[in-house]
Amino acid sequence: MAAALVLGALGVHAGTGPAAYRTASDARPVGSGAVLPGPGTYTDSIAKGETHTYRVRLDGTSNVYLSAVLAPAPGKPVDVVDGLSLSLRTPDGTPCGMHTDIRFYGDTARPIADYVSRRAEPGRDCQEPGEYVFVVEGVGRAEGAPGRRTVELGYVVEPVPGEPAPPAPTAWRTEPPAAFGTGQGRAARGGTGFNDAGGLGGGSWRDELRPGESRFYRVPVDWGQQLFVRARFGNATAPPGRSALPDGLRLALYNPARGAVDETKGLYTGDPASLSLATAPAAYANRTAAATNAVGAMRFAGTYYVQLTLDRAAPTPVPVTLDLAVTPSSGHADPGSGSGPGSAPGSGLVSGPVAAAPDPTLRAIGITGVTAGTVLVAGLGAWPLVQRTRRRTQGRHARGA
Repeated sequence: MAAALVLGALGVHAGTGPAAYRTASDARPVGSGAVLPGPGTYTDSIAKGETHTYRVRLDGTSNVYLSAVLAPAPGKPVDVVDGLSLSLRTPDGTPCGMHTDIRFYGDTARPIADYVSRRAEPGRDCQEPGEYVFVVEGVGRAEGAPGRRTVELGYVVEPVPGEPAPPAPTAWRTEPPAAFGTGQGRAARGGTGFNDAGGLGGGSWRDELRPGESRFYRVPVDWGQQLFVRARFGNATAPPGRSALPDGLRLALYNPARGAVDETKGLYTGDPASLSLATAPAAYANRTAAATNAVGAMRFAGTYYVQLTLDRAAPTPVPVTLDLAVTPSSGHADPGSGSGPGSAPGSGLVSGPVAAAPDPTLRAIGITGVTAGTVLVAGLGAWPLVQRTRRRTQGRHARGA
């Protein structure tokens, strides 16, 4: 009984496999050719080789983000180049900027996501109000794993601020706070995806990953704040018949519009291992001044999503400690009005007329211990953003979109 209670606190249920991605409770089912009437969440399914189109009506004054989450059932085979290609087009087929590619880059099924956007700004493409077409293509090798897969579509609108955004920050912390990752961690339970992600603040948190499982956690990041993330994987069983599983451990980060921020991955050997990510400060102007996609994706204040994944070929569950640090704001004020679901004050994302109440744990943010002697440098040093393995292909658009 005691063991069952511990497993329950960790979100582990004896005798069951990983749970499937939980779509939003208010998501509306649609099919190819449907009209997406406004901000919200929608569901469809798609197979490789299919192209689905969705009509959207955009105004000429708001930024718009159209996302897709590809979520095959855990444990199902996927091919390394399976995924989606996203684009936004005019009714006559003219692209509104570059397309976005989302790929598994591995053979473990897990939720993967990203977006295409239309930024309202003179001189950019597709500025006229009217109807546009959101195009989602199922891509992959013909000989790869077949079958239909769930796709969750997100439609988010961001009002353009009436005042100029301050310049993007060019200097920030290169190291996490001194107390980062020193605790044993409190019990936490990650969700299956964006909609049921476990709400966490700064500190250390314990969970457990089963083979083939992904777990999601949501963390609030306000304007000017940085997020440091480290996943410490504990002792487990070595993979049978081989020394390691390449890319068997994964750590990824998504922004409030479900845009990919960064990803890192490492070998699974059964021995303890760790993966780390660090972000630039959240700033509205990152979208126009970013040198890398990882910086450009830090364009919102709001709820960011941490994803952990264990390879499906791992023989046993793996304990994991997730260390999180959200630095105090650098004082970098940003424009914005309103708040999106679960977002930080000042962010302007609107994803639907009805928003779930934020998890109370989202308010437990901030890490103390930043000293006056902290050195700020341009870019990131020991925790570089640019060295992470990205899931973009050469066709990926710049995050300035």
